[in-house]
Amino acid sequence: MFNPEEIKSHFPIFRRFEREGIIYLDNAATTQKPSEVIEAIVSYYENSNSNVHRGVYRIGEEATDLYNKSRENIASFIGGKPEGTIFVRNATEGLNLAASSLSRMIGKDGEVIVSRMEHHSNIVPWQIASQNTGIRLKMMESNVESHLKWEDVEKYLTDKTKIVSITHASNILGTINDLREMGKNLHDRGIIFIVDAAQSVPHMPVNVSDLDCDLMAFSGHKMLGPSGIGVLYGKPELLEEMPPYMGGGEMIKEVFEDHFIPADIPEKFEAGTPNIEGAIGLSAAVDFLKKLGMENVRAHEKDLISYTLRREEELNMPALRSYGPRNPEIRGGIYTFNIKKDSKDGRPFGNEVHPHDISHMADRIEGVELRSGHHCAMPQTVSLGVYATARASYYIYNTREDVDHLFNAIEKIGRRMIR
Repeated sequence: MFNPEEIKSHFPIFRRFEREGIIYLDNAATTQKPSEVIEAIVSYYENSNSNVHRGVYRIGEEATDLYNKSRENIASFIGGKPEGTIFVRNATEGLNLAASSLSRMIGKDGEVIVSRMEHHSNIVPWQIASQNTGIRLKMMESNVESHLKWEDVEKYLTDKTKIVSITHASNILGTINDLREMGKNLHDRGIIFIVDAAQSVPHMPVNVSDLDCDLMAFSGHKMLGPSGIGVLYGKPELLEEMPPYMGGGEMIKEVFEDHFIPADIPEKFEAGTPNIEGAIGLSAAVDFLKKLGMENVRAHEKDLISYTLRREEELNMPALRSYGPRNPEIRGGIYTFNIKKDSKDGRPFGNEVHPHDISHMADRIEGVELRSGHHCAMPQTVSLGVYATARASYYIYNTREDVDHLFNAIEKIGRRMIR
């Protein structure tokens, strides 16, 4: 049985939350950490703290073994190979690595396509690459009520398209895009397929072979792991072709006065001392999630978003505006909304609650902790006709009672603020 209350017992921070009445609903930003992850990091520092791949003394070999086994475990979790698993700081760094390296490969006449629902991490690196190399960036439209599928992408392709980079799940709408046919169809056209999986790998079964993506990025801190560790997974044959992202120690075989020979993958892309404890902590997080079963994690979040949409209908509050698909089958555990009242002709009435005020008041009224702002997704936010939204996002330790508290807060804010 998937039991959120039992799961909470593994998280030291929930002792404070229970004492102070805090309900944490900002999991799309970062998740809480179980004791198993904390203890794995502490154990490394207390027992095996050393640099990796360098020392042949005892604790140096222990640290290297822990680091390498962490890579193997994380690669297995996504159905990948250890040599294709590059440790980076987060999904953002992974996507920057991809944009920087690939833009040098495809040339200035190449074209990159992203969608409007992307996080800034899958837009800005390509804009920088465009400025530096001359590649062209195109943005696809997206329907707020549905997901992207192959037919939506196909109409944007030209003979100059070299890369398509799409989020697997939107961090603002909760939309889970249908990527099943994209990999094969894009490869048939010689196009590189990149997936931003920051909001999918933590929440559902994800297999890189099933997606048939060339590169995929995700962050550890969004899936119970520590901050400062993430993964860029790549097909080994592509990674071998890509030029290094950073230079220094660890990423080389040999250095001469006028050139260098890079190391084999994945070390080729891991310059300098890595985040050893981060990799170990992320591996412990993966073990925790594997015990729960990712199918169960997905089923739990689908239940929570289904219940959320039902509570919204029951509340029947005209000033409550939410965004994203109404179908829980294509939506993750994200609920983004505003509280505003429009005039009869549809123009702004001037009577709305700023999302920052919603977040502040929800915390004070019901102990509900939300995120507010544009959520690093300004093109999508602007397309909704708003400047910001409030966002609740769920994870393995949230319950239907947490959703009830959210709607208690929404109702009280609406009554107090909307006239």
